[in-house]
Amino acid sequence: MYSQKLKDAGISIEVHDDHFGKNVKDVVWLPEVGERGWVVLTKDDKISKNALERIAVAQAQIKMFIFASQHMRGEDMAEVFIKTIVRMQEFVRKHPAPFIAKIYRDGRVEMWKDHRDLSKELKHFLLRETS
Repeated sequence: MYSQKLKDAGISIEVHDDHFGKNVKDVVWLPEVGERGWVVLTKDDKISKNALERIAVAQAQIKMFIFASQHMRGEDMAEVFIKTIVRMQEFVRKHPAPFIAKIYRDGRVEMWKDHRDLSKELKHFLLRETS
């Protein structure tokens, strides 16, 4: 299992299914992850495409990394993660929450939505809700 490979590499991780049900909606678990200050690593690119889920990322002040390639086996994702962990740590220190960044097979880490983008989206959402 890829989570064991990460643990064997000395990386401290929390697995989604150990804390939340498999079918729990992202808008439910993201706020709890934000409260815990965890960084999210996922291959679920639907989060970045769904406005309500992006709003949840913004509200919960999440720092999120999404694998750009959706067709990777768990072991391959673990290898990319291990190869990229230092770049990701530097990225987290450099960029304020919330953000959504993409991780690529070659080890690149690129911003997709920074705190300004997500905060602006959240502000527009809240204005719509109150009007």
